[in-house]
Amino acid sequence: MMRAKIVDSEKYMQGSLVTPPSAQVLLPDEIEADVKSNPYYKAEKTLSNLIEVENLDQRLNLFDSQVRYFETALNSAIKEAYQQSQSSDAAHLFLQRVLYRINRLNLFWYDDLTHYTNERSLYLQKIRNQIETAWQDWELAHLSVEAYHDIDIKQALLDRYAADLDPTLSEDALYLRKHMPFEGYRYLLAITSFDGLVEASRLSRILGGAANEVQATLTKVLLEEYGNGRLARKHSTFFAQMMTELRLSTQPEVYFDLVPWQALATTNHNFLLTECKRHFLRYNGGLAYFEVAGPSAYRNYLAAAQRLELSDGAMGYWDLHIREDERHGRWMIENVTLPLVDMYPEQAWQLVLGYDQEKLMGDRAGAAIVNTIRHGVQTASLPTIG
Repeated sequence: MMRAKIVDSEKYMQGSLVTPPSAQVLLPDEIEADVKSNPYYKAEKTLSNLIEVENLDQRLNLFDSQVRYFETALNSAIKEAYQQSQSSDAAHLFLQRVLYRINRLNLFWYDDLTHYTNERSLYLQKIRNQIETAWQDWELAHLSVEAYHDIDIKQALLDRYAADLDPTLSEDALYLRKHMPFEGYRYLLAITSFDGLVEASRLSRILGGAANEVQATLTKVLLEEYGNGRLARKHSTFFAQMMTELRLSTQPEVYFDLVPWQALATTNHNFLLTECKRHFLRYNGGLAYFEVAGPSAYRNYLAAAQRLELSDGAMGYWDLHIREDERHGRWMIENVTLPLVDMYPEQAWQLVLGYDQEKLMGDRAGAAIVNTIRHGVQTASLPTIG
């Protein structure tokens, strides 16, 4: 019989304690073994232990051997991921998981307060900057950045909006709609819960500052994502309900080890853009794509759930998002990106860059998630809760 290590399940509610991903295991042994087979696994565990050290910066010299071990792996991974013609998936995964472990300290998880002891650590900031510098150069090399300076920005945004509202179904979309089995749907929810259970948290980090119509629209988007202040209507509550229906854990981050590096990269990219106001235009261009294209992806997931004859509760999040994100996408184009073109005429090309980069990274993540689902259904069933 398949064995699985299972954390205690808690109801998804305000105030539930969240255990850091390093301490959570909710996967079949076969998949856990895949995670541990990554050559960088021990280096990542070393960093996760360092993050928990009280006053790490002041005591760094006491952990010299651990620091050297981690930094050797870090330098090797940066070279393997970003400086070679054939990059290593293991290196990519290690770097994105390290980045996320540092970035997650910028959000509050209703957990033990001592977990935040190093949230402003200069050493962790140094690691983050080292990875982001190499990674962002690598990402931008996939786009012709200079070409964005010479386009009609408003027309480019409107053209992309029209094209991405209802794109042609890809091979992966057809798999989700027509062939993905019930266990594949459970894998889909487990992987996407990584974002779905804390949705819009990063958006909240760009709302402070001077009041204007752009800020008001972004606030309106955030409020709808958060159920206008009612937990029962918050989008993540609907996501948790889907997981409960499928007997999956509703604890945030509990399926962290299932998330492919391509999906982690989209999360870390948004952390970077929201933490650096210099990238405000790129972020809003990316958010516009996310809201415009979201409904087409959710229709695939909804079609899969309907084909599998699941309950309304097991698909309600998709239906809600299709309706609301269609509206959000229009707001983002008409009330955020187009006004920002007028406000920042010399830098407005960054809006289109951000849009295209989010699309590129999102497509890459979507393909990786489908590959993970296909592998998962052939490997082992996820443990059930309750």
